[in-house]
Amino acid sequence: MLRFLPAIDRYILRLVIVPMVGVFALAASLFMLDKMLRLFDFVAVEGGPVGVVFRMLGALVPEYASLAIPLGLLLGILLAFRKLATSSELDVMRAVGLSYGRLLRVPYAITLVLVAINVGLVFYIQPVSRYYYEQLEYELRSGALGASIKVGEFNKLADRFALRIDASEDEGRRLIGIFARVANEKGQVLSISAREGRFLATSDNPDTIILRLIEGTIIQDTSLKENGASPRVLSFSRHDLPIDLPAIEQFRARGDSTREYILPELLRISWNDRTAPAQRDAGQATFNYRLVEIVMMLLMPLLAVALAIPPKRSTSALGVFVSIVMVVAYHKVNQYGEDVAALGRIDPIIALWVPFVLFAALIIWMYTRVAHVPGGQPIGALETAASKLGKRLAKLFARRKRHYQPVLRDGDADLAAQAAE
Repeated sequence: MLRFLPAIDRYILRLVIVPMVGVFALAASLFMLDKMLRLFDFVAVEGGPVGVVFRMLGALVPEYASLAIPLGLLLGILLAFRKLATSSELDVMRAVGLSYGRLLRVPYAITLVLVAINVGLVFYIQPVSRYYYEQLEYELRSGALGASIKVGEFNKLADRFALRIDASEDEGRRLIGIFARVANEKGQVLSISAREGRFLATSDNPDTIILRLIEGTIIQDTSLKENGASPRVLSFSRHDLPIDLPAIEQFRARGDSTREYILPELLRISWNDRTAPAQRDAGQATFNYRLVEIVMMLLMPLLAVALAIPPKRSTSALGVFVSIVMVVAYHKVNQYGEDVAALGRIDPIIALWVPFVLFAALIIWMYTRVAHVPGGQPIGALETAASKLGKRLAKLFARRKRHYQPVLRDGDADLAAQAAE
């Protein structure tokens, strides 16, 4: 399929794709697993169905993918060129006249494809999926997703109706150890206890459900104690208790937050004189943040090459660590710049593009040192310091053998001779 590419380009493509896909999958999985644990805890507290966790995770996939794609691109190219450098293949390629610019043709072709994918994710898919996630969270809190009854707590199902259960079986359909308290507008109170029960839907009124109770007692307090009346007690083998469900409010429209706007909407509110100043500042900050994160991807191949090549006769992987630290730190600086610019304290151009220019200048300088300076090492000082620190730690934790000169007592020499025989 790729026969039209020269052999060297096909070789570099294979070296880049495998680690890039692996890093992307690993980074996305770590993001998802961390969020999954918190979502399971949140859904358990709210008493919702387990399946909603995976729907909420699916809504977060575009957001995590937009973070994992640049990281996978960077480490994929870095590990590919590091393998070429440590196996001396890079020296051979350079010796036959292949420049770094020529070797970066395929990595840049991959970068352009990923930039296009990330533009679609950041400006179109991610805002909509984020809104869908917020909608699921709202519906889970409001009970629209069929939240189950929390065990061991008093649950308010409707106005003046409280329910507590001791256990739940059959995925929440069978309730064990029920206590309910119902009050009406006249001040009458029903205290109901039952061995078990279950919820049943009604065909004529979807806003009303039936709580069918089995083997219990009803205590009716009519609030007439001052007239000498005592509460009435009734035992039953089965009793149906209708419950009017509260009306669930509709979730808000998309656009409550600027991160929920797609590109055309963001451009329309960010440079519109009729937009409120606070919303306009937030829109401009969000737009510049998304744009600067995408443009930075075009410099990832240069940063990868600059940090991929270790010193001669060295297999140090310090460049891998430094690359991750640099990218994560720059991402956090952008997030802080967006927050400050959204508050209107500083212009988004200064808050987001000045760090970009400084970071880009650092990357270009590092790449120039590697590509055009013989023996250039942009992180040579760090490599030297890390090597010295590693040697000192090795000496510190190395086990020192102690040599003891044995002291022979009387008769020990004869015993040693007999053991030798």
